[in-house]
Amino acid sequence: MGERHVVVVGGGIAGLAAAAFLSGGPDRVTLLEASGRVGGKLLAGEVGGVRVDLGAESMLARRPEAVELARLVGLGEELEPPTTAKAAIWTRGALRPIPGGQVMGVPGDLEALAASGVLSDAGLARVRHERDTGPVDGDVPLGEYVGGRLGSEVVDRLIEPLLGGVYAGRTGELSLRAAVPQLVPIAQAGASLVEGVRALAARATASGPVFQGLRGGLGTLPEAAEAYCRKAGVDLRTDRPVDGLRRTADGWQVTSGGEVLDADAVVLAVPAPHAARLLAADVPGAAAELERIEYAGMALVTLAFRRADLADSPLVGSGFLVPPVDGRAIKASTFSSNKWGWLDRSAPDAFLLRTSLGRHREEAALGLPDEELVARSLADLGEAVGLRAMPYDWAVTRWLGGLPQYPVGHLDRVARIRTLVAGIGGLAVCGAAYDGVGIPAVVASARRAVNDLSTPTMG
Repeated sequence: MGERHVVVVGGGIAGLAAAAFLSGGPDRVTLLEASGRVGGKLLAGEVGGVRVDLGAESMLARRPEAVELARLVGLGEELEPPTTAKAAIWTRGALRPIPGGQVMGVPGDLEALAASGVLSDAGLARVRHERDTGPVDGDVPLGEYVGGRLGSEVVDRLIEPLLGGVYAGRTGELSLRAAVPQLVPIAQAGASLVEGVRALAARATASGPVFQGLRGGLGTLPEAAEAYCRKAGVDLRTDRPVDGLRRTADGWQVTSGGEVLDADAVVLAVPAPHAARLLAADVPGAAAELERIEYAGMALVTLAFRRADLADSPLVGSGFLVPPVDGRAIKASTFSSNKWGWLDRSAPDAFLLRTSLGRHREEAALGLPDEELVARSLADLGEAVGLRAMPYDWAVTRWLGGLPQYPVGHLDRVARIRTLVAGIGGLAVCGAAYDGVGIPAVVASARRAVNDLSTPTMG
């Protein structure tokens, strides 16, 4: 096939993965990243003298793609599961354990659900009398399907907080097919949701830990991927925003900072709005579809405490989630020093935790000063776990427009985008806007983009 020049636009984990998969072969690869660093929402920083993740901190272990990328770039020996995965839900005035035997908040073990106290007596009774709503035809909102069968309280107090951390979205709009595809066969058959989830949960439990991390934090993954790419010959350039993309008779022209690069093929690993702008001239149909993908923003507040100051308010477990219906400022808190053994070992005298704020169409709080977000986080922590100590350091990280939303019809939209993109030749797209927002799904989309370019159609 000969050497091609492939330009990867975007240096988040999708773009880095695509560049890594392309490297080492016959292609000449250039990666252009608009900001001064690679990694996107994977970001390492320092709070209170301790290295910690300021972005994504874990990845699904039950999908292989992210683990395989970590091994490819030399981090296979650094993979580490959480020390504890015992999380709670702060609802109805108390911290209550997340019931076992559930799938993304949908209950399968009714005894565990009752023991947790998450639902009221009325809510629990509604679950026990699951309503047969018949088979589901096509895509529907997740909240509508589950609420119809098990009642609104399950949606409000279990599913909303769990999916709020993944998408910062709303279950009344999230696509069942896109957000929780494992439930689709149950829905299509019109079978008992509780019984179906019970079987799914039993199989998942037997397959090992749900999540994996990396010693030193997930922020080490883009660092290692960048080093791997450079060593493999990728021309990786930061501070190089791409402001133009045009098809030519022989391939593509990529315009970045006044420089025009000729490419045989292009991988767009950028958020949907940016991809839409770049494709507007040559693939207007795909651009129109991409423009319709909405995003949610969120903020992470990382707090560093001295362990000696926490003697009167010990923090137990890996943290807690907060249902929107309870009207709190934060939507979750992770007790990072409990959750990750590497962090506990690296800073035995410090305790790091973080909170998250912001949901789709409820991002006004993200415009508040950092000090106000810290104050709101401390107020909620005080009420939830009795925390009275003050942090000796903190950091606020905002991810504005960071989480694409997956409403009903999202997968059909993605299929249309890919069909239109494939039709023009020498072009592929990847990233969180397509097949899932988790790291394994994003890496898988990068692999798919590379495979889509394996047989050029232009020439």
